[in-house]
Amino acid sequence: MDLLDDISDSTGLPVLTVSELNRMARRALESQLPLLWVEGEVSNFMRAASGHWYFSLKDASAQVRCVMFRGRNQFAGFTPANGDHVEIRALPSLYEARGEFQLGAEAIRRAGAGRLYETFLKLKAKLDAEGLFDPAKKRALPRFPRTLGIVTSPQAAALHDVLTALSRRMPGLPVILYPTPVQGAGAGVQIAAAIRTAGARAECDVLLVCRGGGSLEDLWAFNDEAVVRAIAASPMPVVSGVGHETDFTLADFAADLRAPTPTAAAELASPARQELLQQLGHLGRQLQQNIARKQHSDMQRLDYLARRLVHPAEQLRRQQTNLYQLAQRLRQAGGTRLMSEHLRIARLSQRLVTPIHVIQREQQRLDALGMRARRSVEGGFGQRQLTLARLASSLAHLNPEGVLARGYSIVQHENGAVVQDAATLNAGDKIGIRFHRGQAHAKIESTSEE
Repeated sequence: MDLLDDISDSTGLPVLTVSELNRMARRALESQLPLLWVEGEVSNFMRAASGHWYFSLKDASAQVRCVMFRGRNQFAGFTPANGDHVEIRALPSLYEARGEFQLGAEAIRRAGAGRLYETFLKLKAKLDAEGLFDPAKKRALPRFPRTLGIVTSPQAAALHDVLTALSRRMPGLPVILYPTPVQGAGAGVQIAAAIRTAGARAECDVLLVCRGGGSLEDLWAFNDEAVVRAIAASPMPVVSGVGHETDFTLADFAADLRAPTPTAAAELASPARQELLQQLGHLGRQLQQNIARKQHSDMQRLDYLARRLVHPAEQLRRQQTNLYQLAQRLRQAGGTRLMSEHLRIARLSQRLVTPIHVIQREQQRLDALGMRARRSVEGGFGQRQLTLARLASSLAHLNPEGVLARGYSIVQHENGAVVQDAATLNAGDKIGIRFHRGQAHAKIESTSEE
């Protein structure tokens, strides 16, 4: 009886397909478990033809399937192998097709690198707060250093790279090596001691602190606090050339100049001999051109001054000639002025007349004006009479009475409007007819269009 009750109660539950169940499980996992870091040993690693990575992470008592798609693993920086101890940042999920729990990896790093990086960030923040990385304290490198100091290991490939670059750029530049280990336990303390030794001896103008590339652990000595403080306290400018272009250490932040590689550090700290020779040759050619132009200009000026140079006797003769010409011009100017004044007086004398002559001239002018006025009045009166006669004639032609006098009449409606078209009249309409003399009233019997 109980079994039958259970069956009857379960009939109200939904029936799910396997796909629906797996989808619900995946959504529940992804909503409950956040993005997290997982540490373990790589096993069963496989790179698919699509570029995706499939592998497992395991520890002493468990393992989990992982997938890292090509769009993510291309930024990993290394390809893991079976047995590698790594840390992955992943999102827990469920592969619905097989119902398998798996981790979708978004980032991967070697185990321990995360803790080292956290230590790196904490120490960087501490030293930055003290002002050891202040850009305002960075010193410029001397353009022509007399001696170059190098802090690195004698067996390091970085030393060979630096010396090769220096021999190519400036073969005669003296170099002093301050040997020190650049990797391993206690390397940071020894690097700091070498930097302080170089500062105390004051034998060089620029100090290079360099090392070849490597992992974060390999370069960790250059993140040592003692190294950073020694670089910041160095009396000469320091160039840091540690690792490759993508590697950054605290020594880079403390140095006056950071170079992406040891070779680049040597190039930044030393002048290029070939470029200097080219500049020197260019300046020499410029100097020769400037000297030639100056000589040419001075010769032209000397020729000009030589042409202007005149004997004193010749100058005296020229001055005498000039004085004679001025005297001639003065005499001519005096005679011309006297003659001009005589002519002016004669003109004024001619203009001088008696009052009787003035009265007579004005009387003649008045008579002439009176005659012009009479002519003007008479001419204007006659012209206006002609205009009036012409206007009267035009008015007579336009007068309706003149038309009626010739036998025509005007037909009007009862309201006084003039009838111009027979079509506007109907039989029985009353009309008025106006003649030259008098009016008549009539009644329409019929109309015709013709």
